[in-house]
Amino acid sequence: MNKTTVVLVNLGTPDSPSVSDVRKYLFEFLNDPRVIDIPAIARFLLVNLIIVPFRAPKSAKIYKELWIKNEIPGGVEGSPILYYGKSVQEKLQYALGDNYDVQLAMRYQNPSMDEVFENIYKKNLEKIIIIPLFPQYASATTGSVIDKAMRLMSKWWVIPEINFISQYYDDEGFINTIVERAKKYNINEYDHVLFSYHGLPVRQVNKVYKDETLCEEHNCETEINETNRYCYKATCYATTRLIAQKLNLSPERYTVCFQSRLDKNWLEPFADKGIIEQAKKGAKKLLVFSPAFVADCLETLIEIGVEYQTLFEEHGGEKIQLVESLNDHPMWIETLKNMVLDN
Repeated sequence: MNKTTVVLVNLGTPDSPSVSDVRKYLFEFLNDPRVIDIPAIARFLLVNLIIVPFRAPKSAKIYKELWIKNEIPGGVEGSPILYYGKSVQEKLQYALGDNYDVQLAMRYQNPSMDEVFENIYKKNLEKIIIIPLFPQYASATTGSVIDKAMRLMSKWWVIPEINFISQYYDDEGFINTIVERAKKYNINEYDHVLFSYHGLPVRQVNKVYKDETLCEEHNCETEINETNRYCYKATCYATTRLIAQKLNLSPERYTVCFQSRLDKNWLEPFADKGIIEQAKKGAKKLLVFSPAFVADCLETLIEIGVEYQTLFEEHGGEKIQLVESLNDHPMWIETLKNMVLDN
């Protein structure tokens, strides 16, 4: 009998690229108070009357471009997050062996955490290891997964030993896999390197500091210290430094930036403005890493690969090359295996 269950949890995906399924996904996602951290009534009105009605049709078109179809009967179909998630689940299960039971869940939509944890409860387990698939901790991602898992398990009469792997931005295997992904590109051929992370509202990173100081007062761009080790901005910069060191990149050769912003009060520097700035400086080729994502998704394949490519060309640039995410790379499977065995 399996004694340890490993639960991999990613953000989520619509069940299909239809407008109705995208609408359901956005509704669940954006109504999470850890994602949009404003008063409940204001969030309800903003999400349900403004964001979802206007964004769902546009997002549905993008998901149709991303959707992976499988010609093999019974094969996995879906967005890249689900496709690679299933592949990682299967490969990690094989790597760990029969004493482990590897499950995949999504924080929003399917396979739902509710269903996965209900099935886990039916098993006679000694231990559960939960790995949110977000290398850098943020309340809107890892925090939300942990919150949901704890609420689900709080209803159990018997709660086994539980271990959360809350972040791994500096894990050597994680860093080495990114570096390995980059080896197919000759960095010296590129005028500049961007490390683009998903953005967050500044107020969310400021909430990390319980003494009501601000993120900008904690040297987050240059070091990890006792106060900022769970600050998303600090760990993004730390991830970048580790990758740059492995690639022998000097500080003037690269820039850290943040994408997917909704307004001006999000983490800076903004990726789109950075791309325009590089083009105006005369850069023709940019290499872009996206170390906040372990699987390619809308933000990497479309926002960086298509939208930023268009933006770069409009301002005189020629080529933006995205370094692929970890997806189901063998080194990533080995990294996850070692995380489990170490815990």
